[in-house]
Amino acid sequence: KTLDELDAEFGIEDSLKIVNGKGGMKRVVLSHYNGSSAEVYLYGACVTSWTQPHGSEVLFMRPDAVFDGEKPISGGIPLCFPQFGPGVMQQHGFARNSMWDIISTSADVNPDYPEPAVTLKLSDNEYTRSMWDHSFEALYEVTLRRGGLQTQLRVQNTGSDTLDFTAALHSYIGVLDSASPSVVVKGMKGKEYLDKVPDPNNPERKVEDRESVTFGHGLVDSVYLDTDPEALLDVGTGCMVAIENTTGFTDHVVWNPHETMPACWQDFVCVESAKVGSPVILGPGEEWIGELSLSTFDL
Repeated sequence: KTLDELDAEFGIEDSLKIVNGKGGMKRVVLSHYNGSSAEVYLYGACVTSWTQPHGSEVLFMRPDAVFDGEKPISGGIPLCFPQFGPGVMQQHGFARNSMWDIISTSADVNPDYPEPAVTLKLSDNEYTRSMWDHSFEALYEVTLRRGGLQTQLRVQNTGSDTLDFTAALHSYIGVLDSASPSVVVKGMKGKEYLDKVPDPNNPERKVEDRESVTFGHGLVDSVYLDTDPEALLDVGTGCMVAIENTTGFTDHVVWNPHETMPACWQDFVCVESAKVGSPVILGPGEEWIGELSLSTFDL
């Protein structure tokens, strides 16, 4: 469908519109009455922006991000499915470099103002089956709420065989300076984690003994297992971002590339909602839901 046809069918006055994005790729723009906004590209179902009512951007887009429909979009909230990290298929699976379709939009009033939402769909096709020979339907709903951003991934097994997968929402969050001691992740103390720095293919299993995870001293690539729902990132500006696994996701991934990405490593930290410690297993007709809620508050 053309851009005009999509906007005529799915656009909602003052709340949601479908427009041309970078590289001529279609994106959905969500606008809340409180002044906040969010943007989602159909390519990869990638959320590329979430701004606060006063205009400040929460997410981070890498300077090497390309919008050509060939490579996954680097930054924002890339969607990793049906594989997180390296494995039997390409890094992080195929969801982030597949074209998704809009199937519905809404702007429900809750409690006083419309909260715009868009639902995108990806089903198995020749490309996905070349890597993962299963029948499935994935729905991804992005909702701009008064108090934050909510994303929900719903995966259904539409085939006759059992399937299994891992998944993550790879949130890039902008920080003042990741090398600063004030930029920290809290809520991981006492949690078991996989340290992927020494060997990503054979990570060391450790227990976090720090009150706060810090950066600036080297590569950080840790998968925290069976975490509490909420992880907190102090971005160094007097603001905290809460990354909450509200449904389905059981783990948090904390990543900062340090000098392996010299152009921008000090500008962001990834705190990701993940289901990677143990895979999701779905029998025929079964479904799994993973939900992330992002919110901010001043310290």
